[in-house]
Amino acid sequence: MSDALVIAGPTASGKSAAALSLAARLGGEIVNADAMQVYADLRILTARPSFADEAEMPHHLYGVSPGDDPWSAGRFARAAATEIEEITARGRLPIIVGGTGLWLKALTEGLSPMPEISDAIMARAAARLEEAGMEGFREELLTRDLHMEWLEPNDRQRHLRAWAVHEATGTPLSEWQKRPPEKVTSAEFRKAALIPPRELSHEAVRRRLDEMIEEGALAEVEALLAKGYAAELPVMKAVGVPEFARHLAGEASLEAAIEKVVIATRQLVKRQSTWLNNQFAEWERAESPDGLIRLFMV
Repeated sequence: MSDALVIAGPTASGKSAAALSLAARLGGEIVNADAMQVYADLRILTARPSFADEAEMPHHLYGVSPGDDPWSAGRFARAAATEIEEITARGRLPIIVGGTGLWLKALTEGLSPMPEISDAIMARAAARLEEAGMEGFREELLTRDLHMEWLEPNDRQRHLRAWAVHEATGTPLSEWQKRPPEKVTSAEFRKAALIPPRELSHEAVRRRLDEMIEEGALAEVEALLAKGYAAELPVMKAVGVPEFARHLAGEASLEAAIEKVVIATRQLVKRQSTWLNNQFAEWERAESPDGLIRLFMV
């Protein structure tokens, strides 16, 4: 028997409901593996489990950090490994669920042996970026690590990370990434991907967004904007935040903003499904939540 279950799937696939059902049937506790649901600021817009769901079964790593405290795949993998160990010690079954493929890959396959980068080094990187400007900072990074040329020119966070890794270790990030990964847990996983047919995903996306609007998604985005977080933080790029922010600023109608969010979410579903199919080809598969539940109950 496996030590833990892992459920991957695109947004709006029904994986969270399936995980809740499995936890009730198998004596499990649920661990989040969604890069946006880790932040406390966006319960509605990121479709975090409801208060009722959290009261029904134990949930972990949901809403545990403010939006200005960004998480990485490494931070997640180590935190999830700790949760798995503690859940197992209680005699319960860890059920990891989410759609962030890189996080799941880090947990199940391991991490590059790259050392942790201190806050002081990250602050030095940020100061250098401010001094040189984004274009100059990118040029400087490429003299340190030419293989980082694939980075989007305006991706501030990844440029900072790559610069800081070289500054701290003297070794380019691309070289660290070539080294064999190191396991973060000894747990044995049973892994499955829930990928519904595209037409069902499209219907679910629209239906869920309507529910989010009714539950107060606009007020949630307004409260987030009031915190004054830096625009480059991951939480500020969550699907729905830029689109509804433009509406709240009077730059778009609500109807136009909703349509933009629907399109962006469907594009996210497509990217996630493609990534999961390519990277996790050997994982078990299901096309519906009920099918996934049956798969794990065998």
